[in-house]
Amino acid sequence: LGARPPTPGADRRIHWTQRMNCRHCATPLHLPLIDLGTAPPSNSYLEAGTLDQPEQRYPLRVMVCEHCWLTQTEDFARADTFFNADYAYFSAYSASWLQHAERYVADMRARFGLGAHSVVAEVAANDGYLLQYVRTRDIPCYGVEPTASTAAAARERGIDIVEDFFGVRLATELAKAGRQADLIAANNVLAHVPDINDFVRGFSLLLKPQGVATFEFPQLRSLVEGMQFDTVYHEHFSYLSLTAVNHIFAANGLQVFDVQTLPTHGGSLRVFAQRADTGQHAIAPVVAEMLAKEEAVGITRRAYYLDLQRQAERIRQDLVAWLADCRQQGLRVAGYGAAAKGNTLLNFAGITSELLPYVVDRNPAKQGKFLPGSRIPILGEDHLRQDKPDVVLLLPWNLKAELAQQLAYVGEWGGR
Repeated sequence: LGARPPTPGADRRIHWTQRMNCRHCATPLHLPLIDLGTAPPSNSYLEAGTLDQPEQRYPLRVMVCEHCWLTQTEDFARADTFFNADYAYFSAYSASWLQHAERYVADMRARFGLGAHSVVAEVAANDGYLLQYVRTRDIPCYGVEPTASTAAAARERGIDIVEDFFGVRLATELAKAGRQADLIAANNVLAHVPDINDFVRGFSLLLKPQGVATFEFPQLRSLVEGMQFDTVYHEHFSYLSLTAVNHIFAANGLQVFDVQTLPTHGGSLRVFAQRADTGQHAIAPVVAEMLAKEEAVGITRRAYYLDLQRQAERIRQDLVAWLADCRQQGLRVAGYGAAAKGNTLLNFAGITSELLPYVVDRNPAKQGKFLPGSRIPILGEDHLRQDKPDVVLLLPWNLKAELAQQLAYVGEWGGR
């Protein structure tokens, strides 16, 4: 693969030999952001019967294009390796995310005058977490979702699902079938597509002439400035700034006309786009303002990307030392939330059940399985109440407020 094993504690980036071109503009990539070693896909949970078998691990490295400034994970596996029939991420298990989805539907309905005459589509509809609120308002809708497990859950909610990967091919088929949309929602999926040009161009084909598409995604600034390296995993092919998104959309028939900052997923953007050939929405001043702000903080300068590796290695050392100290003190620690970001963190830090005996998750699809790589068992929340650990380590830190309230009962036995 053109890389030598890194010297422990050294800057991994000096060992890279890069042969990848940018997924958007095809510029050769030379600027590294971070190297997290090797790891299995972060949502590929293990069954008990497979623990005696080896796991497929892939290098987890991120590069930056110095032409369009798209930050991207290196290619080592096909997308269907990650998004398969057993995909275990279900959006509807987070109460705060459901509230976010319902607010979105109410806001979009009011802003764009959606009603019985409209069509709303969601790309990456997951388990119907969002479209259920569109449906209850009697607005015609359908979803596109490639993973069989979540598509089935959406259908149980009464949502019409097209079970397929989205891109130019599918958008063309849907448009020919008279299924163009007034509003297309795409939440936390733009970062998940390997062919980002094909994906974005599909929106310009599926939108009605005056239609609007919204895209939500964790913003690159949050990753770099907040040291959120655990949001790096193989399913995330891209890490996005408005600067990069503006380039990509303009090249693929879309025009950005508004942008909002959101607190979700540790800091996200919601980008509003219209067809470049027919859209009539005026471009809000905030678009130019945010592009200027990204320029000012360094998004388009090499130096901005050079310190994340050191910060990640420091955090890894601190976490391992803290867990070891808890063990030495006789404190029992349990993990909470079998989240992809937690898997990235645990695998990068080399943490196993010796330091973290189990992780609790509310999702029944994950319970009874084991985390990829670390092979830590995933248990139901009843076990937490029975075991009464001294400390609960929250792995999906972006849900800290929700989980702290949900787990308030831990304080009843003096846990924290």
